[in-house]
Amino acid sequence: MASPKEEQAKGQVYNKAYVDSYLSSLSQASSDGVRLPYDPMLELFYGKHATANRRTDGIPPKLIEVVDESGTICTFDDEGNAIMPRKTVRSYGKAAMDVFLPAGYPHTVTPDYTPYQIYDSLQAFSSTIAGLLSSRAVLQGFGVGDSASSATAAVLLTVLQEATGRLATILFAHRYGRAIEPECKFYRFLADIVNDSALFLDILSPALPQYPKILALCGAGILRALCGVSGGAAKASLSAHFAKTGNLAELNAKDGSQETVISLLGMLVGSLFVQLVHSKKAVWAWMVVLVGVHLWTNYQAVRSVEMRTLNRQRLTILAQYYFSSNIILRPKAVAAKESILRSGPAVPDVSYASKLSQLRMIQPADRVKFRSERYIIVKNGSGAQTIFLKERATPQDIQKAWVEACVGIGPQSAFLLGLKTAGWDVEANALVTGRTLLIKEAKQGLHVEGLSTANDKKGN
Repeated sequence: MASPKEEQAKGQVYNKAYVDSYLSSLSQASSDGVRLPYDPMLELFYGKHATANRRTDGIPPKLIEVVDESGTICTFDDEGNAIMPRKTVRSYGKAAMDVFLPAGYPHTVTPDYTPYQIYDSLQAFSSTIAGLLSSRAVLQGFGVGDSASSATAAVLLTVLQEATGRLATILFAHRYGRAIEPECKFYRFLADIVNDSALFLDILSPALPQYPKILALCGAGILRALCGVSGGAAKASLSAHFAKTGNLAELNAKDGSQETVISLLGMLVGSLFVQLVHSKKAVWAWMVVLVGVHLWTNYQAVRSVEMRTLNRQRLTILAQYYFSSNIILRPKAVAAKESILRSGPAVPDVSYASKLSQLRMIQPADRVKFRSERYIIVKNGSGAQTIFLKERATPQDIQKAWVEACVGIGPQSAFLLGLKTAGWDVEANALVTGRTLLIKEAKQGLHVEGLSTANDKKGN
């Protein structure tokens, strides 16, 4: 049964104009210190806050400060007057940095964003200078300055170089596309290795005969294409890692601004290099120095990243350390232990089934042993282990299977629960890096009924 207050509210015609007029009278009456009449409809609409506001003495809330994502930008005195900050060299410097950094920096990005961007800017600077030296060599290889060369031959050579590079892009993306995100640190560094190899082929091309020169230039085009796929995809994954508050688009835009400035500075300094460095020995010496600086700074950049996804190497380090010390390492500690260019000595010989011929390895005893699990682990004669995932396997099941294959026993529930507490992303599947077979078991018995791939997995 409705209360008298509710019955009274039902008789009042409610619309926006009424509420606005009531709030206007509230403001005027409160300024004079007059107690307002009771309005049950407004109280029902606004709840307890309406009653509390109706009973105030009309004093407005005190303003304290104005903030944005990066912190306080304005304060107020006791009388409510705004106190604007004074313009200093530091404030002008901050305004200039805001052009190139995400809004709210450093609170809107992960802590490893800053060291990564510093080293990434340094490597881009040295790479731009080295690129100008190699570009001059490429023009010489195309016949610029040689009266015996023709523009048509140079165009055809460019077309051949571009065509081979684009074909390499398609093949590389098909073969390694799925592995880039779980191993983004490796592929980010690999991109610069192959790019620097392309620079050396460019430098070498003018000294080669015609056909070896064509092969060298086409090889450089292929390497650059691989750099584009590997570096671009890995950089996208790293940007998603750095974007702490869903600001991925802005972070990428500001990263483009940073690269533009660094490239302009690199081209300015590189213009002096190409004017001063002409002899072959000087060119090769400077190329070795610039490429060395480029690779070192790029290695430091990817080394500073603290990924939270559990790929094969990181999960192996975590499992082995936990079962030996009962401690779950955090991402920062694991980042200091993991290797960039290789999987590391800690990673055992374990793989996920990807070929139909591997089904012969599964024995009835294996199916019985792993009946209650969503995976089957099989050992072969050489000690290598193969993990067969079942159709309903979740990322947690995939992680559990890998840990059991690495340490020889099933992971404890405390370990699996502690991963998330330690800051790891347990929802992402970063262990499967290619085509993987999924087994579908019959409800009755242990007969393997069908197969599918992880790429085509459908919910039941």
